[in-house]
Amino acid sequence: MIDFPIVDTHVHLLDQKRFKYSWAAGAPKLSRDWSIADLTARAKPYEIESLVFAEVDVDMPLYMDEAKWVQSLAEADSRLKGCVACLPMEQGPSLENEMAELAALPVMRGIRRLIQNQPDPEFVLKQPFLDALKLLPKYNLSFDICIFHHQLPNTLEMVRRCPDVSFVLDHIAKPGIKDGLVKPWKSHMREMAALPNVVCKLSGVTTEADHANWTREQLRPYIDHVIDCFGFDRIMYGGDWPVAELAGTYLSWLEVLDWATEGCSKDEKRKLFHDNGIKAYRLK
Repeated sequence: MIDFPIVDTHVHLLDQKRFKYSWAAGAPKLSRDWSIADLTARAKPYEIESLVFAEVDVDMPLYMDEAKWVQSLAEADSRLKGCVACLPMEQGPSLENEMAELAALPVMRGIRRLIQNQPDPEFVLKQPFLDALKLLPKYNLSFDICIFHHQLPNTLEMVRRCPDVSFVLDHIAKPGIKDGLVKPWKSHMREMAALPNVVCKLSGVTTEADHANWTREQLRPYIDHVIDCFGFDRIMYGGDWPVAELAGTYLSWLEVLDWATEGCSKDEKRKLFHDNGIKAYRLK
């Protein structure tokens, strides 16, 4: 049992009246507002000390408005310590002014441009994208990588070409858990962990399994492999809420991860569920 307050590094908040989310047409369960108050209620009896907002793929070009809205939420609730905003990095250095505008928001910690839904397998290796990534350290921003497992090879090359950028790998690179796939995901994850500028979120795992029929034993090998590759200094907990509601509840994933790490030391558990998120996103 986790007996200390938690830092959740991956929370989505939605306001259906303020923003349009075209992707939500395929996930009607999520087509409502989701607030910090909802999260607090669903997390009980656990206490969420701090949380990081992850961009929600709002329709273009509303990403700047979304970031400013998150800033207003952070001013109203001190638990919201960080924001990972969207920015169309494929536009290259021409978006530097927008990057600077985002970085000026006190809550801003990183950028995420969804890669998982890009049809071009070379998307992350195009020079404008790489050039935009290389601007991030100038503004003290990291980059969240959201991909499917089959996109790992090109993503590895992207990271290698940007050694000065701090990367956060979301959702353990979305392995094919539903189909029982472990290869070549396992070897690719070990390659990723060998790159010192990458940390990994243990998040979004239940939704890569069969939403209605997954078991904690089915998820365990994937969790264990990530911990083995990255170690307890480079992993952090993410609830991926409310997307996690598609395959259970907020507590479903939290309790699986708590169970899977029951043999770990208290210090290791605290790193996973608290300290590393603060370090990665500079929350204090």
